Amino acid sequence: MPALVSARRGWDHFFMKQVIIVNQSLKLPKGKLAAQVAHAAVAACLEASDAARAVWLEEGMPKVVVQVQEEAELHRLLDLALQAGIPAALIEDAGRTVVPEGTVTCLGLGPVPDEDLDRLTGELRLL
Repeated sequence: MPALVSARRGWDHFFMKQVIIVNQSLKLPKGKLAAQVAHAAVAACLEASDAARAVWLEEGMPKVVVQVQEEAELHRLLDLALQAGIPAALIEDAGRTVVPEGTVTCLGLGPVPDEDLDRLTGELRLL
């Protein structure tokens, strides 16, 4: 990973960010969706290095939420992220509310340099 720099680039371009990818085929209610995205953001953050996390926190914790249309795409992106050394967290629901236990809802990636995530997720549709 390149050396980390703690200065901001600008309002639309950060050194570090997260991408949260939602399994849109589930059509989760808004509240459930928000909770799952939060789980993915926190879990992926905990997988990141202390240095990456520090820069990301200083920048205001930038993140983007995008979507895929099937669970298989989340698994494909997880494999690519792990191969690239990107911190990742696949979120499986506990099954206490609207989906069965083990349902894969989201994938959290990063924080890492934004260009690393753009290579994997830059073509995905915003949620």
